[in-house]
Amino acid sequence: MVQHKAQLKKQQKRGVDFKKIKRKIGRKLPPPKNTTNTEVKSKAIILPEQTLVSEKTGLAVSKKGLTLKELLQQTSHHNAKVRRDALTGIRDIFQNHPTELKLHKLTVIEKLRERMSDEDKIVRETLFQLLKAVVFPACKEDSQGTFISLMMAYVFNAMTHLSIDVRLMAFKFFDLVVQHYPLAFSMYADKIIQHYKEILQKNQFNLHDKGKLKSVLAGLAYCLSLLPCNNNDNNILSNSSTERRILHAYESEVQEDRSGFSVTAKELKTLLPVLVSGIQDFMPSVLTMESQSFDCLLSILKSIDVIVKFFVYGKGNRGDQDVLQIILKKLFGVFPLIPTHQSSEKGDSRYFMLNVIISEIFFCLVDWSAPPSVFLDKFLVFIVDALFEKAGKAFFQKHSLSLVRFIPKLIIQVDNTWKSHILQAFTEAFKKCEPESLMKLACLSAIEEMLFPKNCSVSPYTSDSEIMDFQISWIREIPMLLTLLGDKSPSASKAVLLLQLHLGQCGTFSQEFDNMQYSLRDFYSAHPVNDGDISYGPFMKFDKEIQELSICCLYYFSFVDPSLLQSIAACCLCYDLEPSILFRFMEVSNCAYRAGHIQITDYISFLITLLSRYQVSSGKQFSLFFFESGKSKSGLFRSVMSAVCSYLPQIGDDHLVLKMLEEAVVDQIAHKPPLPLENMCALLRMIVTLDSKPTKLSEPSISKLGNTVPRYLICVVSSLGEEDIVSGANRTSRSRYYILPCFLLFHRSKTIFNGVLNVMPSFISGSSFDGQNGHDTVDQSTRIVTAVRVLLLMHEDVTVREMLSHYKNEIDSILQSIARIKSDEGYKLKIEEKHKIKCAYDRLKNVLGR
Repeated sequence: MVQHKAQLKKQQKRGVDFKKIKRKIGRKLPPPKNTTNTEVKSKAIILPEQTLVSEKTGLAVSKKGLTLKELLQQTSHHNAKVRRDALTGIRDIFQNHPTELKLHKLTVIEKLRERMSDEDKIVRETLFQLLKAVVFPACKEDSQGTFISLMMAYVFNAMTHLSIDVRLMAFKFFDLVVQHYPLAFSMYADKIIQHYKEILQKNQFNLHDKGKLKSVLAGLAYCLSLLPCNNNDNNILSNSSTERRILHAYESEVQEDRSGFSVTAKELKTLLPVLVSGIQDFMPSVLTMESQSFDCLLSILKSIDVIVKFFVYGKGNRGDQDVLQIILKKLFGVFPLIPTHQSSEKGDSRYFMLNVIISEIFFCLVDWSAPPSVFLDKFLVFIVDALFEKAGKAFFQKHSLSLVRFIPKLIIQVDNTWKSHILQAFTEAFKKCEPESLMKLACLSAIEEMLFPKNCSVSPYTSDSEIMDFQISWIREIPMLLTLLGDKSPSASKAVLLLQLHLGQCGTFSQEFDNMQYSLRDFYSAHPVNDGDISYGPFMKFDKEIQELSICCLYYFSFVDPSLLQSIAACCLCYDLEPSILFRFMEVSNCAYRAGHIQITDYISFLITLLSRYQVSSGKQFSLFFFESGKSKSGLFRSVMSAVCSYLPQIGDDHLVLKMLEEAVVDQIAHKPPLPLENMCALLRMIVTLDSKPTKLSEPSISKLGNTVPRYLICVVSSLGEEDIVSGANRTSRSRYYILPCFLLFHRSKTIFNGVLNVMPSFISGSSFDGQNGHDTVDQSTRIVTAVRVLLLMHEDVTVREMLSHYKNEIDSILQSIARIKSDEGYKLKIEEKHKIKCAYDRLKNVLGR
């Protein structure tokens, strides 16, 4: 039976528990009705100050606002980019705030060293640059032991890392440590060499990875160069440790004390085969001009060179050297290295460097007491060609230095044909290289060894005429070299002077040594004294040590040419010359005269020049007050005068010496315009030192002195102030020094004394000295007061006072001249002038008892 729709709906409403909802395809389902709404709504809260920012106030922060503590923590972050940024931020803080590194250096090192084994390459490189540019330079002055111990533990850890890239980078870190702290290698030498040996083993790398060894090999070469060299070598080179290591390292007299190095011969001997195998690996690519391989091979050869020298000149025995020769035979067999195709100038220079090092290794291994090696001719050809063709180029000069020191031994060992070729090449190289270059220094050292072999008082080459020709040509270069050097290279000039001194002391080449002085004049001064202005040579610009060295050379000339002595005198007259050097000149010249190397007339002329031309004051005017004020060298000049007066009796008989110098000295005293007072006083003292009572002076000299001494006395008194005449103490200290030589002349020659008294009246009247002494513009009262002062000074001396008592007529004449001027209205004197004349007149009368 069919039901109605209404009945069906009622039945459905009563009996249905779930209502099925039809959904359209593609529509998103609505969330369930019992779903919890997790959406949170909030509003921004603005605070007046952030707590984190306030904690960083006053602290050094990076560009990103991070402190040093935060950045150090981030260096251990798991993310490599965070670690890189942290290292960059640390560098930024240290560069902008250097004090941060000084305050926290140990903490920084302890944290940064952990990143040496970092797996990220960029992190390691960033750390390397940070240490190289910022940390190490700032910590270099700190305690080395603490710093090295902190770094080396992690360096060794990185050297044993599983990753080969980390291990290679560890050697760069070690090289950086050694560059700033060389002691690091000496403390861990054995262990470090073991690690170098392991990293260089063949089975560690494929052929295409060999370029990675460039930095490792360069570091090994540098470390081995720190091995101790001979410190006993007495050579003429400068004190630079680098130059000494290049030119004179590993001589036979090496010290047994290795200065704390723990490296052993055994470790070096095991490292050598590894390096030799490296030569075989890199040689093919080097011959094809591959750049990285060249750098590697160069470092290998440098390392081998050091090891060879260690065995030859150090701890190695003869058996070790035999082992070295066996290992290196293959290397000598391929010498010289020549590229397989045409190379550029840069390529030629690279191959030249390699061949030079191989040559040095060979010459170190040659047994000089045995017959020459079969390879010797090849190396002799190379060294001759290098000196002949490359001597003028700075690059080749620099890298040929190590070969020059073998030339003296080669000259003894090779036959006459090779000897001539080598000497010609060496001489040409010596003449062509720049005066101040290291090549010139190396040649000078070799020349000294060839002229004066060690442990031999006479050169073994002096009997060989051909070798003597070369020796003479070297010696003739010495004075010209000094002039060319000027003051540009004191170390080179010192080397030349040492060689010159050795030549003089030896005496083997005395004639050539004497001929040097003609070229040495410009070294001291370019123009003689008599020409006026003096142009000083390089001598005046050197330090005291080099100046004394050049002065010592003067003694060994068998005769000193007058022109050289004149040039030396010009240096002695230089106002800026060090006093000790001046007295050294005087001492050596006196010794040379007493040894017969200087003619007596030249020596006397030298002494007179010193006393007559020495400039006491730097200005044109001179006053006795300079002695007190310190504006002159009056005290120094008085010492010079005393030294000269002490030398005079050593020349010979006083009377004969006085006869020889009398005319020249008196002419200088009577010189017009007059000399400064200091110089005139010194010349007068020179005369009275040799003269006696009665005087031995000739009549012309006495006449000249009779006219000159009055003028001198008036100049002395005029230079003194009024108070100096009144005060006896000042008069003793100032005027006595200048007046005493005149008093001695008065005592020995009454003619001179009489001349002084006879001149006084004419001086007082103003009819004398005009145009001679500068008194023509002086008023009459000043003339009278000056003359009275002279007479008062005479009266104070007991001897002169007694002499004055015998010259009553002359004294009366002086008093009459003063009285006539005082009373004569024609002079038109002012009241002040009349008062000054009356006071002087009355004082003189009272003193003389008139």
